[in-house]
Amino acid sequence: MSTTLFGIADDRALGTLMRVVVTRPERLVTAKAAADKVIAAIDRAASRFREDSELSRLNRQPGRTVLISALLAQAIAAGLRGARLTDGAVDPTVGSAVRLAGYDRDFDSIPADGSPINLTVSRVPGWQAIDFDEAARTARVPPGVEIDLGATAKALAADLAAAAARDAIGEGGVLVSLGGDVAVAGDPPLDGWAVQTSEDSHAQMDEDEETITIQSGGIATSSTTVRRWTRGGVDLHHIIDPATGLPAGGPWRTATVVAGSCVDANIASTAAIVMGESAVPWLTANPLQARLVGRDGSVHRISGWPARQFNS
Repeated sequence: MSTTLFGIADDRALGTLMRVVVTRPERLVTAKAAADKVIAAIDRAASRFREDSELSRLNRQPGRTVLISALLAQAIAAGLRGARLTDGAVDPTVGSAVRLAGYDRDFDSIPADGSPINLTVSRVPGWQAIDFDEAARTARVPPGVEIDLGATAKALAADLAAAAARDAIGEGGVLVSLGGDVAVAGDPPLDGWAVQTSEDSHAQMDEDEETITIQSGGIATSSTTVRRWTRGGVDLHHIIDPATGLPAGGPWRTATVVAGSCVDANIASTAAIVMGESAVPWLTANPLQARLVGRDGSVHRISGWPARQFNS
């Protein structure tokens, strides 16, 4: 068992719990400040809940070619890459569908129950509708298209924050967790970074929960069990199936994936929820280590996901 002493700072950011962990406790304040700066910048660039964000301004200008910041360009590029890799299972043009399903503000402000809403099956416009030039940093969305980067922007924030914090402290290792999105950078602890695979990212460390150890990259969990609400007695959640424009209804309630970056892990975990049964051969072919939890609570370990480990 490792004797590494960690510096840990907990906070809230991007509507979820944030944690920064460093292997050099005396550098925690410096690491946290660097992570905070990056995450605040992502919020200003890519939040759909802020009227003053760059993304909101872009969505309010349909049909116009808009010059955007390098950071928003990076976030849009990540979202479009996710769409290409998943053949559209993860699609940044789900914005209108997410909003119409009731997720129209920061989740903490959404009423748990409410009156019925009218939902109809309708394929989202599709990521190919976005006219984007990453080199020129321009983007144009046609009328009726609303970009939502919820499947990738928070994970990108974790990746960039971990890298920035590592650069700020000069040596050692850093872990940044934003809800279910975890990124690590620098030298890991002797035994690696132990990450709990909870369905609820707010859950406290519990020895009854599974853990996995990673050395680099990132891990992401997507789940339909936490960000849920009810309208007219119908349960809804935030992961939209682009083929229907409705909350995904497949067999998995939770998907956790390890990848070379938190962005790639989040793309894969979100896609797994949307793909349903076909996620298993897709994850195997890529290959990506994944842990899928069925609606009945059954656990499926894919591509060599390790057997259960317990916190110690």
